[in-house]
Amino acid sequence: MSKRAHHLAIGTVAVLALVVLNLPPATAGRVKLAFAGLFLPLFGIAGSGQSFVDRASYALLTRSTLISEVERLRKENADLRLAALQAQGAMAENARLRASLGWTPKAPWKRRAARVVGREPTTFWRNITIDVGARDGILVNQAVLTGDGLVGRIREVGPTQSQVALIGDPDCGVSVIIAETRDNAVIQEARSAAIGDGYVTLRTLQNSPEILAGHLVLTSGLGGVFPRDIPVGRIVDTRSVDRGLCTEARVKLAANLNRLEEVWVLTP
Repeated sequence: MSKRAHHLAIGTVAVLALVVLNLPPATAGRVKLAFAGLFLPLFGIAGSGQSFVDRASYALLTRSTLISEVERLRKENADLRLAALQAQGAMAENARLRASLGWTPKAPWKRRAARVVGREPTTFWRNITIDVGARDGILVNQAVLTGDGLVGRIREVGPTQSQVALIGDPDCGVSVIIAETRDNAVIQEARSAAIGDGYVTLRTLQNSPEILAGHLVLTSGLGGVFPRDIPVGRIVDTRSVDRGLCTEARVKLAANLNRLEEVWVLTP
């Protein structure tokens, strides 16, 4: 375009602008509507194109994210398979060592599901009743637990129901071990009348300053009542007792004894 034509176009636009500005308001409004009607389709096409581009970009980004997630899951699955293979190797090695030492292999736990159908009719309860009994193969002293941890032991067995002594009851002593330090200890009778607060007291057989808050407490397997390695709870705090000869600790139970509905009974 020549400079003359360019200047002519600018002049024309300027004159039209002045004319529109000097028109009466009603006439100016109609002119604006007319111009809008002429250019609106073009604006719509441009807007649609931009919207299409935005949707395409969003769809492409989502697909990219999904691909990344799939790759992450594949890697995680491969890692888990590798860990499972390593665990199988460790189990095979453990079995060989046990055989060479003459130790009996560890058998998997057999569980019998049971529902809680009763508890002592006070807030100071240390027993529950479950809906399985002698006809279901339940025996006195069998361990009772949930998916979170140990609950107690079978105290009495009837034909169709059994009574469970909960952790913290004088009739439910538990021999335990601290996973991190390997210190042996026992769970004592709950200090307060109620044990629904979820805490019990642990006492070691000797002073153990290495025991710290957060350490995991497991059944030790000693005594022949509870199989070993059942989670009991975690250490909350500790103190020295008996003139520093022993360590006493408060343990937050893994299982919520105040909300028991279904439990497992470990059977032979």
